[in-house]
Amino acid sequence: MSEPPAVVHRDAELLVLDKPSGLPTTSPDPQAECLVRWAERLDPDAPRLHPSSRLDAEVTGLVTFARTRTATARLLEARSRGAYRRTYLCLVTSAPTEREGQWSWAIGIDPRDPRHRLAVPPGTRGSKAASSGYRTLASLPAAALLALEPHSGRTHQLRVHAAAAGHPILGDRPYGGAQRITLADGSVLSARRVMLHCARLELPDGQGGVQRFAAAVHADMLRLWTALGGLAADFEIAADPAQASGPSSVGA
Repeated sequence: MSEPPAVVHRDAELLVLDKPSGLPTTSPDPQAECLVRWAERLDPDAPRLHPSSRLDAEVTGLVTFARTRTATARLLEARSRGAYRRTYLCLVTSAPTEREGQWSWAIGIDPRDPRHRLAVPPGTRGSKAASSGYRTLASLPAAALLALEPHSGRTHQLRVHAAAAGHPILGDRPYGGAQRITLADGSVLSARRVMLHCARLELPDGQGGVQRFAAAVHADMLRLWTALGGLAADFEIAADPAQASGPSSVGA
C-alpha cells in the first residue's frame, strides 16, 4: 500500500473512502490489513460500516460504506434498480473500434483457477449475466483511456469484459494485460498494477435527490499515462462527463 485511504465524504448515513492500490477491501484474516479496518479506525463512532461494493486489491478509487441499516437497505435497493452508478477509468493498449458501446458477456468461474473468471456466452450453465458500458476518452499510439460503467456487479467484471473485447487493462497480468509497453523510440514503460480506478459514484440521497462523489486518479496511473504521451487534462475531462464531447487523439 503506497498511501493511506482518504476520506472523500462522511455524513450520518455514508462514509466514502478513496482506496489506494495494494489494500484489499475485506479480508477473512482478522489480523490482516484491509479497507474495512481502516474505515473502522477513520470512523470509530459509526453504528455499523458495511461496504456497498468491493474493489480488487490493486484497483484504486471510491468505496462507499453504509453507516446504518437504513443506508444499507437504500443502497441495495438503488443497485437493484440501476440507480447506483459507478464510473471507472482504465488504461488499455488500444481503443475499441467503436467509440462507445456495451459488453454483455456472461461471467463464469475459470475452471483452471477458481480465483479468476471467464467471459462466456449469455446463458452458459453456471454463469451470471453481466453488462458493462464503455467509452473511449483518449487514444494514443500505444494506449487508450477508457471510461467503464458496470451495469451489474460480478467478480472481476470490468477486467474480464475488457480482456474479452481484446483490450485488456494494462498491468492486469491474470487477464492478459501488458506489464511492459515499448514506445516507438525504444523506451520501455512498466504497469506495476492493474490500471483501473473507480472515479465517480452517483447514488440516491434518500430524499429524492442524487449524491455524486469523485476521486482523482492516483499518481502512478497519471505518471504512466503522461509517459505514454497523454495529458493530465484527459483525466479532468473524464471527471466531468458533460465536458467529454469526444475522444482526444495525441500523436496518432
